[in-house]
Amino acid sequence: GLPAALPTLPLELTVLYNFLLFTAGASNSAIEGEADGIRQGLLRVLEACGACGQDLSTEELWQKVLQEVTVKELQAPLHRLGALQAAWWLAAGRLGSIAGLFQLLSAAEDTGIARCSEGQNKLLSLLKAWRVPAEGPSLPLVQSAEDLKEILCTAAAFLQGLQELEAGKFPAALSLLQEAAGGFCSKKVLAQIYTCLGCCAQRMGKLQTALLHLKRALQVDFQCLPALSHVAAVYHELGETDVQLQALSLLYEALEKNPPAAASSSPYFLIQTELLVHTPMLTSLLRHLHPSEVKYLLAQQCLEDGRVVDAVEHYLDFLALLQEGLQQQVSLDHSSALPRIPEVFLEAASALEQAGRHQDAITVCEEVISRTTDLIPRMLRVEERMEQPECPLPETGLSGELPSQKKEGLCCLAWRTAGYLHQGWAWAKLGESKEAITQFSSMLSPGVCLHVTEDLLPEVEVLRKIRLLSLIGRGMQFLELGRHKEALLDFQYGLQISPGDPAAASYLVQTLWNLNRKQEAVAQWQKFFRRSPGVDKEQEVQGRPVPLYLVSCLEQAMFPHSGPLARNIQDYLRTTQDTSS
Repeated sequence: GLPAALPTLPLELTVLYNFLLFTAGASNSAIEGEADGIRQGLLRVLEACGACGQDLSTEELWQKVLQEVTVKELQAPLHRLGALQAAWWLAAGRLGSIAGLFQLLSAAEDTGIARCSEGQNKLLSLLKAWRVPAEGPSLPLVQSAEDLKEILCTAAAFLQGLQELEAGKFPAALSLLQEAAGGFCSKKVLAQIYTCLGCCAQRMGKLQTALLHLKRALQVDFQCLPALSHVAAVYHELGETDVQLQALSLLYEALEKNPPAAASSSPYFLIQTELLVHTPMLTSLLRHLHPSEVKYLLAQQCLEDGRVVDAVEHYLDFLALLQEGLQQQVSLDHSSALPRIPEVFLEAASALEQAGRHQDAITVCEEVISRTTDLIPRMLRVEERMEQPECPLPETGLSGELPSQKKEGLCCLAWRTAGYLHQGWAWAKLGESKEAITQFSSMLSPGVCLHVTEDLLPEVEVLRKIRLLSLIGRGMQFLELGRHKEALLDFQYGLQISPGDPAAASYLVQTLWNLNRKQEAVAQWQKFFRRSPGVDKEQEVQGRPVPLYLVSCLEQAMFPHSGPLARNIQDYLRTTQDTSS
């Protein structure tokens, strides 16, 4: 409440500087909001000089103070307070405000602007050009302005590097992040910067450079586990599965040990880089995976790579984690590595089936079927068109995009029918053709009406693929039982669902041949297997990625006797031509 006086203002501003440093450092959390104390300090300076600035913004207030207050004893305290103001603005991402402030503080517009106009980063140039005021011996500071300047330079380079990375300007991001890596920061932050450098290099396609940066991050701080997860992702992109699995296994072990957070190597600094740089981009790059996510990634990669025994082990471990309720601890954001839980069960069933554990696969699928049956409407009608109809029918409720309720119904239907599909293949492998036919038929029972056109939404396309695979699977079992006419119908229905499908077409031709309808078999062969632009387009559509849990079903549905069948057709054609001549 004392009136402002010029003789005491240097001490007052120094006390304010120390107080704000203690306040920010003691919280040990990211700096947010405005530093009201700085504003009040500036108003006190104006008051002592017989001026006012209550109606001015903070930027305008700084401009007025630095341009009108020429008292020599106030210059050093004001410069230190300006550096502190820059820390608050940096935390808020107000880089333009910082640049304007340091242009005033440097009082060197001619030289400063000339230097930064030659391709240099303007803000970094201004920060480096700022001359730190000398500290008086009678006015101790809890953190020197020189140290604060170094931290501001590092944080500014780091923050701008992240912004350029998010904007897709990778060369600029790389340059700024390298500048930050050579700056003044703790080992924890340095490891984070190297991790960001690795991610930037990865997005530029420089995978070996990315690995160097990520390994450097782990050397600096071995507890920087996000760097290890990015290492695994880079090795996946390189196709080096063995090393990728080793990295994921190390990550899982490290997460299971749950080590304490590493202490900063510079605890005596109240303002540190980690308090100033906190962006969604950084949070995303440094997200810690939950152990269950890593376990799933191990299982998924083993299944994709055909290591079914290891995949089974990892999937069963993951399912055990689900039983313990650990999935509740996984963040439900879009960056999570986990798919929907029924899909994980189906992938586990696929792994079990490929490992020869058919009864276990049947049991896992039964869990999916029982949990999803009650979530599916008794009748689900989907008319899939990309163009908006003139008069959409209320019962379809679909034109271009699925309503969330109907989309969820389609997902549940896909999971349940995929469960029946896997059970059908499992029973077939066990030699139980009749039970296999029953499971394939369960998928084909009424309950959903799909009117399919050329352009498919993903949910509808998956359902179409499952229906096709079920028809092929049931037809194969009919062939095993010698019921060729019923098999023929299934393959014909399959070709109605997916015209030109190579497996359904091959089985159709083989069945006609077995029924001694050789002329029809030859005609169908020539229809489906003479290459044409239309067939190429259809095969391209069929080449779209399918869910991982369907890959093994696609492989089992492939026609295994293409060579012998083609030779039979060619021999028949030659014989026919010889007879006619």
